[in-house]
Amino acid sequence: MSDGIPIVIDDPLDPRIAEFHAVRERDLTGRHGRFIAEGTVVLRMLAKAHAEGRGVTAEKILLLRNRLSGVKDVLAAFPPEVPVYVAEAAVIDAIAGFHLHRGVLAVGMRAAERTLADQIAALPERALVLVACGISNHDNAGAIFRNASAFNVDSVFLDETCCDPLYRKALRVSVGAVLTMPYSRQQTADAILTALSENGFDIWALSPGGETEMRDIPASARMALVTGTEGQGLPAAILSRFRTARIAQSKGLDSLNAGTATGIALYSAALAQGRL
Repeated sequence: MSDGIPIVIDDPLDPRIAEFHAVRERDLTGRHGRFIAEGTVVLRMLAKAHAEGRGVTAEKILLLRNRLSGVKDVLAAFPPEVPVYVAEAAVIDAIAGFHLHRGVLAVGMRAAERTLADQIAALPERALVLVACGISNHDNAGAIFRNASAFNVDSVFLDETCCDPLYRKALRVSVGAVLTMPYSRQQTADAILTALSENGFDIWALSPGGETEMRDIPASARMALVTGTEGQGLPAAILSRFRTARIAQSKGLDSLNAGTATGIALYSAALAQGRL
Protein backbone atom coordinates (compact mmCIF):
# COMPACT_ATOMS: atom_id res chain seq x y z
CA MET A 1 0.00 0.00 0.00
CA SER A 2 1.03 3.58 -0.50
CA ASP A 3 0.45 5.71 2.62
CA GLY A 4 -2.06 3.09 3.77
CA ILE A 5 -3.97 3.20 0.48
CA PRO A 6 -4.13 0.03 -1.67
CA ILE A 7 -2.89 0.25 -5.25
CA VAL A 8 -5.64 -0.29 -7.82
CA ILE A 9 -4.87 -2.61 -10.74
CA ASP A 10 -7.10 -2.33 -13.81
CA ASP A 11 -4.82 -3.98 -16.39
CA PRO A 12 -4.19 -7.75 -16.02
CA LEU A 13 -0.81 -7.26 -17.71
CA ASP A 14 0.39 -4.65 -15.23
CA PRO A 15 4.04 -5.64 -14.56
CA ARG A 16 3.70 -4.86 -10.86
CA ILE A 17 1.60 -8.01 -10.36
CA ALA A 18 3.46 -10.21 -12.87
CA GLU A 19 4.15 -12.87 -10.21
CA PHE A 20 0.41 -13.58 -9.99
CA HIS A 21 -0.01 -14.28 -13.72
CA ALA A 22 -1.16 -17.79 -14.73
CA VAL A 23 -1.11 -19.18 -11.19
CA ARG A 24 -1.88 -22.79 -12.06
CA GLU A 25 0.69 -23.06 -14.84
CA ARG A 26 3.40 -21.62 -12.62
CA ASP A 27 2.41 -24.02 -9.84
CA LEU A 28 3.69 -26.73 -12.14
CA THR A 29 6.86 -25.04 -13.36
CA GLY A 30 7.94 -23.75 -9.95
CA ARG A 31 8.78 -20.30 -8.62
CA HIS A 32 12.41 -20.69 -7.50
CA GLY A 33 11.84 -20.16 -3.79
CA ARG A 34 8.70 -18.06 -4.11
CA PHE A 35 5.24 -19.38 -3.36
CA ILE A 36 1.59 -18.33 -3.62
CA ALA A 37 -0.44 -18.03 -0.43
CA GLU A 38 -4.17 -18.31 -1.14
CA GLY A 39 -7.05 -17.43 1.16
CA THR A 40 -7.47 -15.42 4.34
CA VAL A 41 -6.30 -18.15 6.73
CA VAL A 42 -3.04 -18.72 4.86
CA LEU A 43 -2.52 -14.96 4.51
CA ARG A 44 -2.81 -14.65 8.28
CA MET A 45 -0.22 -17.39 8.77
CA LEU A 46 2.09 -15.67 6.29
CA ALA A 47 1.84 -12.47 8.34
CA LYS A 48 2.65 -14.46 11.50
CA ALA A 49 5.63 -16.23 9.93
CA HIS A 50 6.96 -12.97 8.51
CA ALA A 51 6.62 -11.14 11.83
CA GLU A 52 8.24 -13.97 13.82
CA GLY A 53 11.23 -14.27 11.52
CA ARG A 54 10.60 -17.89 10.56
CA GLY A 55 12.55 -17.65 7.32
CA VAL A 56 9.50 -16.61 5.33
CA THR A 57 8.86 -13.14 3.94
CA ALA A 58 5.88 -11.60 2.18
CA GLU A 59 6.60 -9.72 -1.03
CA LYS A 60 3.22 -8.48 -2.25
CA ILE A 61 -0.51 -9.05 -1.84
CA LEU A 62 -3.34 -9.08 -4.40
CA LEU A 63 -6.97 -8.81 -3.29
CA LEU A 64 -10.40 -8.74 -4.81
CA ARG A 65 -11.53 -5.20 -4.10
CA ASN A 66 -14.57 -6.26 -2.07
CA ARG A 67 -12.38 -8.42 0.21
CA LEU A 68 -10.29 -5.49 1.40
CA SER A 69 -12.40 -4.46 4.38
CA GLY A 70 -12.62 -8.04 5.64
CA VAL A 71 -8.85 -8.51 5.87
CA LYS A 72 -7.76 -5.12 7.17
CA ASP A 73 -6.68 -6.61 10.49
CA VAL A 74 -4.52 -9.17 8.67
CA LEU A 75 -2.96 -6.53 6.43
CA ALA A 76 -2.07 -4.46 9.48
CA ALA A 77 0.22 -7.30 10.63
CA PHE A 78 2.45 -6.95 7.56
CA PRO A 79 5.29 -4.43 7.36
CA PRO A 80 4.21 -1.21 5.59
CA GLU A 81 6.64 -1.82 2.73
CA VAL A 82 4.68 -4.89 1.53
CA PRO A 83 2.52 -3.53 -1.32
CA VAL A 84 -1.19 -4.37 -1.44
CA TYR A 85 -2.90 -4.40 -4.83
CA VAL A 86 -6.65 -4.58 -5.40
CA ALA A 87 -8.64 -5.38 -8.53
CA GLU A 88 -12.20 -6.08 -9.64
CA ALA A 89 -13.29 -9.68 -10.20
CA ALA A 90 -12.87 -9.71 -14.00
CA VAL A 91 -9.35 -8.29 -13.75
CA ILE A 92 -8.18 -10.57 -10.96
CA ASP A 93 -9.57 -13.64 -12.76
CA ALA A 94 -7.69 -12.62 -15.90
CA ILE A 95 -4.52 -12.23 -13.88
CA ALA A 96 -4.79 -15.61 -12.14
CA GLY A 97 -6.10 -17.46 -15.19
CA PHE A 98 -9.12 -18.93 -13.40
CA HIS A 99 -12.04 -17.78 -11.25
CA LEU A 100 -10.51 -16.80 -7.95
CA HIS A 101 -13.51 -17.08 -5.65
CA ARG A 102 -11.42 -16.59 -2.48
CA GLY A 103 -10.11 -13.29 -3.83
CA VAL A 104 -6.97 -13.35 -1.65
CA LEU A 105 -3.47 -14.03 -2.95
CA ALA A 106 0.03 -13.20 -1.76
CA VAL A 107 3.54 -13.87 -3.00
CA GLY A 108 6.01 -15.03 -0.39
CA MET A 109 9.65 -16.09 -0.37
CA ARG A 110 11.24 -18.80 1.76
CA ALA A 111 14.84 -18.40 2.81
CA ALA A 112 17.38 -21.02 1.81
CA GLU A 113 17.01 -24.24 3.78
CA ARG A 114 19.37 -25.10 6.56
CA THR A 115 21.46 -28.20 6.05
CA LEU A 116 20.16 -31.45 7.49
CA ALA A 117 22.81 -31.30 10.22
CA ASP A 118 21.86 -27.75 11.17
CA GLN A 119 18.15 -28.63 11.19
CA ILE A 120 18.78 -31.48 13.62
CA ALA A 121 21.17 -29.41 15.74
CA ALA A 122 18.43 -26.81 16.24
CA LEU A 123 16.08 -29.36 17.84
CA PRO A 124 15.53 -29.32 21.63
CA GLU A 125 16.76 -32.09 23.88
CA ARG A 126 13.19 -33.36 24.20
CA ALA A 127 11.89 -33.57 20.67
CA LEU A 128 9.22 -35.12 18.47
CA VAL A 129 9.80 -35.11 14.71
CA LEU A 130 8.10 -36.54 11.66
CA VAL A 131 9.93 -38.01 8.67
CA ALA A 132 7.97 -38.33 5.41
CA CYS A 133 9.18 -40.52 2.56
CA GLY A 134 7.93 -40.28 -1.02
CA ILE A 135 4.82 -38.19 -0.30
CA SER A 136 3.72 -37.09 -3.78
CA ASN A 137 0.10 -36.15 -3.08
CA HIS A 138 -0.24 -32.45 -2.21
CA ASP A 139 -3.36 -33.02 -0.10
CA ASN A 140 -1.47 -35.52 2.05
CA ALA A 141 1.52 -33.21 2.28
CA GLY A 142 -0.69 -30.38 3.51
CA ALA A 143 -2.52 -32.65 5.97
CA ILE A 144 0.78 -33.91 7.39
CA PHE A 145 1.91 -30.37 8.16
CA ARG A 146 -1.45 -29.48 9.68
CA ASN A 147 -1.22 -32.54 11.93
CA ALA A 148 2.38 -31.76 12.87
CA SER A 149 1.39 -28.26 13.93
CA ALA A 150 -1.67 -29.49 15.85
CA PHE A 151 0.39 -31.94 17.93
CA ASN A 152 3.38 -29.69 18.66
CA VAL A 153 5.91 -31.46 16.47
CA ASP A 154 9.34 -29.79 16.52
CA SER A 155 10.27 -30.39 12.89
CA VAL A 156 9.23 -32.20 9.72
CA PHE A 157 11.84 -33.90 7.55
CA LEU A 158 10.86 -34.64 3.95
CA ASP A 159 13.06 -36.83 1.81
CA GLU A 160 14.12 -35.56 -1.61
CA THR A 161 11.35 -37.50 -3.39
CA CYS A 162 8.52 -35.71 -1.55
CA CYS A 163 6.49 -33.03 -3.30
CA ASP A 164 7.07 -29.37 -2.47
CA PRO A 165 4.97 -28.42 0.58
CA LEU A 166 4.95 -24.80 -0.65
CA TYR A 167 2.88 -25.82 -3.67
CA ARG A 168 -0.29 -23.71 -3.49
CA LYS A 169 -2.68 -26.60 -2.76
CA ALA A 170 -0.46 -28.21 -0.12
CA LEU A 171 -0.05 -24.85 1.55
CA ARG A 172 -3.80 -24.27 1.54
CA VAL A 173 -4.63 -27.74 2.91
CA SER A 174 -2.10 -27.20 5.69
CA VAL A 175 -4.01 -23.99 6.62
CA GLY A 176 -0.67 -22.23 6.46
CA ALA A 177 1.13 -24.57 8.88
CA VAL A 178 3.90 -25.09 6.30
CA LEU A 179 4.88 -21.45 6.89
CA THR A 180 5.40 -21.80 10.63
CA MET A 181 6.58 -25.43 10.98
CA PRO A 182 10.37 -25.94 10.70
CA TYR A 183 11.08 -28.38 7.89
CA SER A 184 13.63 -29.48 5.36
CA ARG A 185 13.25 -31.31 2.05
CA GLN A 186 16.58 -32.81 1.11
CA GLN A 187 18.62 -36.02 1.00
CA THR A 188 17.42 -39.60 1.03
CA ALA A 189 15.23 -41.11 3.69
CA ASP A 190 18.17 -43.32 4.71
CA ALA A 191 20.43 -40.29 5.22
CA ILE A 192 17.78 -38.48 7.29
CA LEU A 193 17.07 -41.48 9.50
CA THR A 194 20.75 -42.26 9.98
CA ALA A 195 21.40 -38.69 11.11
CA LEU A 196 18.45 -38.75 13.51
CA SER A 197 19.52 -42.11 14.94
CA GLU A 198 23.03 -40.79 15.51
CA ASN A 199 21.51 -37.88 17.42
CA GLY A 200 19.66 -40.06 19.91
CA PHE A 201 16.24 -40.42 18.28
CA ASP A 202 14.13 -43.53 18.79
CA ILE A 203 12.75 -44.19 15.32
CA TRP A 204 9.40 -45.81 14.67
CA ALA A 205 8.31 -46.66 11.14
CA LEU A 206 4.55 -46.60 10.59
CA SER A 207 3.06 -49.58 8.77
CA PRO A 208 -0.29 -51.46 8.83
CA GLY A 209 1.80 -54.56 9.61
CA GLY A 210 3.86 -52.92 12.35
CA GLU A 211 4.95 -55.06 15.30
CA THR A 212 3.87 -52.66 18.08
CA GLU A 213 0.49 -50.98 18.45
CA MET A 214 0.98 -47.22 18.41
CA ARG A 215 -0.54 -46.65 21.85
CA ASP A 216 1.93 -49.16 23.34
CA ILE A 217 5.06 -47.35 22.18
CA PRO A 218 7.04 -46.21 25.24
CA ALA A 219 7.75 -42.53 25.54
CA SER A 220 11.31 -41.39 25.01
CA ALA A 221 13.00 -38.00 25.11
CA ARG A 222 13.60 -38.00 21.35
CA MET A 223 11.06 -39.66 19.06
CA ALA A 224 10.87 -39.80 15.27
CA LEU A 225 7.86 -41.19 13.43
CA VAL A 226 8.33 -42.24 9.81
CA THR A 227 5.49 -42.27 7.29
CA GLY A 228 5.39 -43.33 3.65
CA THR A 229 3.09 -43.13 0.67
CA GLU A 230 -0.37 -44.58 0.45
CA GLY A 231 -0.44 -47.96 -1.25
CA GLN A 232 3.26 -48.84 -1.30
CA GLY A 233 4.00 -47.52 2.18
CA LEU A 234 7.57 -47.41 3.44
CA PRO A 235 10.39 -49.27 1.66
CA ALA A 236 11.29 -52.68 3.01
CA ALA A 237 14.79 -51.43 3.83
CA ILE A 238 13.36 -48.95 6.33
CA LEU A 239 10.86 -51.41 7.82
CA SER A 240 13.59 -53.99 8.37
CA ARG A 241 16.06 -51.51 9.86
CA PHE A 242 13.85 -49.78 12.45
CA ARG A 243 11.14 -50.68 14.91
CA THR A 244 7.67 -50.62 13.37
CA ALA A 245 4.33 -49.39 14.69
CA ARG A 246 0.78 -49.96 13.57
CA ILE A 247 -2.58 -48.30 14.24
CA ALA A 248 -5.31 -50.73 15.22
CA GLN A 249 -8.11 -50.71 12.63
CA SER A 250 -10.81 -52.81 11.03
CA LYS A 251 -9.54 -55.95 9.33
CA GLY A 252 -11.63 -55.15 6.27
CA LEU A 253 -9.63 -52.05 5.41
CA ASP A 254 -6.23 -52.18 3.74
CA SER A 255 -4.82 -49.01 5.30
CA LEU A 256 -5.64 -45.50 6.45
CA ASN A 257 -5.14 -42.36 4.41
CA ALA A 258 -1.56 -41.13 4.93
CA GLY A 259 -2.70 -37.85 6.42
CA THR A 260 -5.16 -39.55 8.78
CA ALA A 261 -2.66 -42.19 9.92
CA THR A 262 -0.03 -39.54 10.58
CA GLY A 263 -2.46 -37.52 12.67
CA ILE A 264 -3.40 -40.49 14.85
CA ALA A 265 0.24 -41.51 15.32
CA LEU A 266 1.37 -38.00 16.20
CA TYR A 267 -1.50 -37.62 18.68
CA SER A 268 -0.42 -40.81 20.44
CA ALA A 269 3.25 -39.82 20.51
CA ALA A 270 2.45 -36.30 21.71
CA LEU A 271 0.39 -37.72 24.56
CA ALA A 272 3.19 -40.10 25.50
CA GLN A 273 5.64 -37.20 25.67
CA GLY A 274 3.25 -35.01 27.65
CA ARG A 275 2.91 -32.43 24.87
CA LEU A 276 -0.87 -32.18 25.11
